[in-house]
Amino acid sequence: MIITFIYGKPIIMNNKSIAIITGASSGIGKEFTSIINGYDDITEIWAIARNQDRLNDLKHSLSERVRIFSMDLTDRKSLEAFELLLKTEKPRIKCLINCAGFATFGDYSDISTDRSLNMIDLNINALIAMCNMCIDYMQENSHIINMASQAGFQPVPYQNIYSSTKAFVRNYTRALNIELKNRKIIATAVCPGWMNTRLIERADIGAKKATKNFIFMVEPYPVAAKALKDAYNNKDISVYGLYTKFAHLLSKLLPQRLLMKIWLIQQHIS
Repeated sequence: MIITFIYGKPIIMNNKSIAIITGASSGIGKEFTSIINGYDDITEIWAIARNQDRLNDLKHSLSERVRIFSMDLTDRKSLEAFELLLKTEKPRIKCLINCAGFATFGDYSDISTDRSLNMIDLNINALIAMCNMCIDYMQENSHIINMASQAGFQPVPYQNIYSSTKAFVRNYTRALNIELKNRKIIATAVCPGWMNTRLIERADIGAKKATKNFIFMVEPYPVAAKALKDAYNNKDISVYGLYTKFAHLLSKLLPQRLLMKIWLIQQHIS
C-alpha cells in the first residue's frame, strides 16, 4: 500500500506499476512499447493510439500485460475519460512516454487552419495534458519521456508549425525536469533526426515547396533504446547520432538566419 497526495489530498495507490505510451501503435512509440515489454518491473503497459486495428496487432505481438486504448488525444472528452480511469485505478506510473504527434510539410498557404491547429493540439496540448494527469501518480525514479525533434533546434521554413511545436516540447520538458527535481522524477526530451516512420508519409501533402531531402535517416529502434538509456541516466535531453549531435552543436553556435539558409539549400528550395 502506497499513500501519495493529489491536489493536497492523500490517496492510496495500488501496487500496479505501469508504463503509459502514446502513439504506441507504430513508429517509435511501437519500439518503446516493445522494449518496455521486456522490463520485469512493469506490471502493465498502457498503449494509446487512434488506430484500433494496429493496437490489436500490437497486443497480439507482445503480451497480455499490454492494455490498449483507442483514443483521440485531441478530444477533451477522451482526455477526461482517461483522467477518470487514473482516478479509479490509482496506478503507480513508472514511465510516461509521449510519442503521439504528426507533421505537415509545405508553405503556410498549403496547410489549412484546421490542420495547423490540430497539429498544435496533438503535438503540444495533448502532451501537456498527459503530463499533468500522470505526474501525481508518479513517485521517486519515475520518468517522463517526450518526443521532441532535431527540428526543434531552429526555425524550419516549410514546416514552421511542426518545428515550433517540437521546440516547445524540448523547452517545456527540460524546464519541467527542473521543477520535478525535488520529487526525483526525471523528464527527458528526445530529439532525433529523420526516422523511418509513417510521420514522413503523413507529412507529405504534395506541396511544391516542402521537405524532400531526408538525410541520415535512421530506424526508430536505436533512437528509442538510447532515449530509455539516457532517461534512466537522469539526462534531460537525448540526441541520437553524430549528424544530429552536430546539428545540435551548430544550433548553439550559428545565427538562426544562417541556419535557415543552410536548411533551404539542403532542401533545394529557392
